[in-house]
Amino acid sequence: MNISSHYKLQHFIPWTRHSIIKMLILSLVPTLLFYYLGWHWLAIPWVPVALIGTATAFISGFKNTQTYNRTWEARQIYGAIINSSRTFGIMTKDFVRTENYDQDKQLQQEIIYRHFAWLTALRFQLREPKSWENVKTKNYNLNYLKYYKVPEWETKLEDELKPFLSEKELHYILSTKNRATQILAQQSDQLKKLNQQGAIADYNYVAFENQIKDLYDQQGKCERIKNFPYPRQFSSINLYFTNLLCFLIPLGFIGELSKNIEKFGEWYIWLTIPLSVLVGWIFLVLEQIGESTENPFEGNANDIPITQISRNIEIDLREMLGETDLPSAMQPQNNILL
Repeated sequence: MNISSHYKLQHFIPWTRHSIIKMLILSLVPTLLFYYLGWHWLAIPWVPVALIGTATAFISGFKNTQTYNRTWEARQIYGAIINSSRTFGIMTKDFVRTENYDQDKQLQQEIIYRHFAWLTALRFQLREPKSWENVKTKNYNLNYLKYYKVPEWETKLEDELKPFLSEKELHYILSTKNRATQILAQQSDQLKKLNQQGAIADYNYVAFENQIKDLYDQQGKCERIKNFPYPRQFSSINLYFTNLLCFLIPLGFIGELSKNIEKFGEWYIWLTIPLSVLVGWIFLVLEQIGESTENPFEGNANDIPITQISRNIEIDLREMLGETDLPSAMQPQNNILL
């Protein structure tokens, strides 16, 4: 997530430079052929270009709206995880009661630390690359990674889980496929045992289990977005329409500008290049922005900051436990939070 007022041009232009180069080539070649070789048949009427441009604008607008909705839904889900985590923390602090104060503190810490483990396992799962994601497959995204680092790619899940789980539980969790799911299952199993031992009253136990269910619901919603890409048919048609339009734009400009050569001189046809680059760049950037928004957990600079959110939850819950040695909040790297 970018937390500045806007992307600076020194970052944005290099990120889109392939679009500029592409349009420069697409406009330069036909202009040279028209001017030096007299290929006047390259000039086409503007009407078909305008019709295709209108269709492309509609499909690009549709894609960007839908990909933004995916990102906004992901942020709402993690907002719900924040609320559920705080509720779970205060329930743990108030509902887990034995006759031994020290044992209470130990049990509360064990349950809340297991919740930290769930947050950690979930964010690692959400950062795993998928075949349709773009951050590691497109050069302009790979080049932009020099401005920030994805924490889940810099460390190992095992090392991150060690402070929160016992050695036996850690070994079991790492042997499973869906680690986050199994951590919540372990959480529920301990709560059941505490209820049977009388450390959690029946009514409070039901409330605890409802909270576990809510966390499962939020995890499932995250997995739905992560594992179901923006429909490929819409993504493909937007890509094809945009590229077709970019190919035709210079031919349309040649057709329009060539009508005024007698009035302004032969140099006038060379305006095809800057005008085509500008118009084509706009459509290509719209496509690129939609692409960078469609997968809100992939490790892109426009991602939901799930690492920062998880750290803030950890700080809140540690303070509920009365801890004072708190981890530091995540700091932005070049105005980017992940």
